[in-house]
This record gives sequence, structure tokens and C-alpha cells, in this order.
Amino acid sequence: MFEGFNQTFVKNAISRSSENPMDRRRFLRAAGIGTAGVVGVGALGVTAGQAFAGGADAPKGPSDGAVLNFALNLEYLEAEYYLRGAFGKGLADSDIDGTGTLGGVTGGYKVKFESKLGKQYAEEIAYDELHHVEFLRAALGDAKVARPEINLTDAFNAAATAAGLIKPGESFDPFANEDNFLLGAFVFEDVGVTAYKGAAALISNKTFLEAAAGILAVEAYHAGLIRTVLLAKGLDVPAGAISDARDSLDGKTDDDQGIVDDKGRANIVPTDANGIAYSRTAGSVLNIAYLNPAKVSKGGFFPDGVNGEINTSDKNN
Repeated sequence: MFEGFNQTFVKNAISRSSENPMDRRRFLRAAGIGTAGVVGVGALGVTAGQAFAGGADAPKGPSDGAVLNFALNLEYLEAEYYLRGAFGKGLADSDIDGTGTLGGVTGGYKVKFESKLGKQYAEEIAYDELHHVEFLRAALGDAKVARPEINLTDAFNAAATAAGLIKPGESFDPFANEDNFLLGAFVFEDVGVTAYKGAAALISNKTFLEAAAGILAVEAYHAGLIRTVLLAKGLDVPAGAISDARDSLDGKTDDDQGIVDDKGRANIVPTDANGIAYSRTAGSVLNIAYLNPAKVSKGGFFPDGVNGEINTSDKNN
């Protein structure tokens, strides 16, 4: 995927990070570019400080490293969900360390899938999410954040209650069966797509942007797959309730869409009038992850918040 990068492309890709200096060569290796033929920072006529901090002319806003670390927090969540559901165990200890507070994971166990297709889908997505974690960690090097505390029990109960899938005090276990697991996955997948699209405008380094675009494409495949299977199973009503719940958290605009439209027709690909997928800000993504429309820095799936510079949700109430 990245093998076609040449020296001219690499020369124009100057990274910035406000959290910790990132190892440029490590990122290029993670992106599939061997060290042979890679132009070093010195050969580009750029000092290490300029390359990693962006220099005096660096654009304002979060650094590329901060944006990638924000994405890594989300990938930790998705990886833990799918790995536990597909295989009964989460990320290895070697895949969770980093800066910030290392947290544990509450909930999650191997799902007894009723269909061969459902099991295959879960396993494929689990491996994809694992590889996303590994890639981003390698790309960020010493700047990578640790996996934050993740709760897959109380958060799903709260999310299902907010969506009206269960009554207050009842429980929703996404690992209890295949249908529940798919509905749980639906909570994440559309959010991941809109998060990466929203982040695209914040990434200045074309190398990083190419990598993020590649991950966005995979997340879009996942989202379309989950939406298709839910529709085939006749789960459009609970999926619509989850969509409405997300919409109530992430702002005043009505962007989120269920898997059928208001006329009951299939709506596998949620787009605007131009056929373009919509975006979410990092703050709006955290509104959903924290299950709170207010401006907060923790809650929901991340009871102690996410690690890194981008960690606070928007105020949408």
C-alpha cells in the first residue's frame, strides 16, 4: 500500500508532534517503507526540531502526533471489543503500554456465534483492529499513549438504556449472542468512520494522512458490513434507536443515520445529499464515547478518560 512512496514524497512529508518526538524512520518502517532509499532528516536540510515540532511556520491546532494518539485510543477500544468477542481475550501486554495512565478492561468474553458468517466477520475485523493498534503504536514510537481504562459492561448498559433497548436497571450484554454483538459493534463503527474523516483536515503530514485514509477505508468497510448484516437480520429498529442515541449526544445537527430511511428503504451507506460521508469533530466523538452531551473529560467507555492531548468532549447540551 505504501511501497510506491518515493524520495520526493518523503521529502515533502515533515511531521509535527507536541507530545513527544516521534521516530520518523520507525513510522516509515511501520508504513511499509524500508530504511534503504529513505531520505534522512539531515539530508532534507531540515533540523530534527523542525521535522518533529513543525518549526516556526507550523499550523496551529493539535499536532499530527496528538491526532494519531486520539485515533489510537479509539482503536484500543475497538480492538478490545472485537478480540474479546471473537477469541475470548484482548490485547497482549506488549500492545498496551505507553505514555499516560495504563488502564484495565472490564467485561468481554468469547461470543457463541450462531452463524459461520458472523464468526468469520468478527474474526476478520478483530485482526484488522489489532493491526491498526500495532501500526499506530509503531508509527508513534515513544510518543504512543497507553491503553486507557475501558469499560465494556457499564457503558453498554448505559448506551442501551439511552437508546431505549432496555429499561433502567436492566442489562444489555453485547457478548451474549451474535445479534447483541452486532448491535454493540454498530455503536462503534459509524463513529470510527466519521472520526477519521473529521481528523483528515487536522493532519498536515501527507505520509500520516495517507495512513489515516487507509485506516478510514477499512473502518468504512467494517461499518458497511455491520450495517448490511444488521439489515439482513431484521434489526433495523434497534439499530435506528442506537443511531438516534448517538445523534442525541454529538450535537444539535441530525447527521447520524440508521440502516433504513424514513420510507423503510435500505440505507447501508449514510451520506449527505452529495453522496459524501459526514464528519465528526474529536469532541463530538468523545461525546459518544463518554456517553455525555456535556463538555467532560471522562465517562462511558473510558471511565477515566482517554490518554493524550485530545481528551475532552464538546458541549452539545
